Amino acid sequence: MRTLALLFLAALMMGLSSCGGNEQKENKATEATQAVENAAEKTKEAATKAAEEVKEAANEVKEAASEAANEVKEAAQAATGKDGKTLFESNGCVACHKVDQKSIGPSLKEIAAAYQGKEQELIDFLKGKHEAIVDPAQFAVMQPNLEITKKMADEDVKAIADYILSVK
Repeated sequence: MRTLALLFLAALMMGLSSCGGNEQKENKATEATQAVENAAEKTKEAATKAAEEVKEAANEVKEAASEAANEVKEAAQAATGKDGKTLFESNGCVACHKVDQKSIGPSLKEIAAAYQGKEQELIDFLKGKHEAIVDPAQFAVMQPNLEITKKMADEDVKAIADYILSVK
């Protein structure tokens, strides 16, 4: 009987110890899962921060490139002594085009708005290679002046186009 009681107690203890073991295993598994989730969250935060930093750096590079392009443009104008505004004014364009009001021809603001993102079309128009898109009814009035711009050097026509497109 004593042996039977000892066997019963041993079985009971094994059963209890194995239950506790499962609970410990579950606790360790839960802890490991939580650690993985925490690591994933930290990785996600780090990746988001890195992406924001890359985006900021790209914007800074874009701004620097734009500033450099403007500096090159200004240097080129200084080297030739000609800028778009001076060419525009000295070739009689101001007789028909005012900055912000329509006179004989459309205002520079109207022209700039119509040709926004279409610099080459404006250059082609000034060279007589493209139709007017702002005020086609006035094209006949503009034709004698186009004879002037048609004879200009390409860089001068581009400077005039740049000036027109810069008017906001």
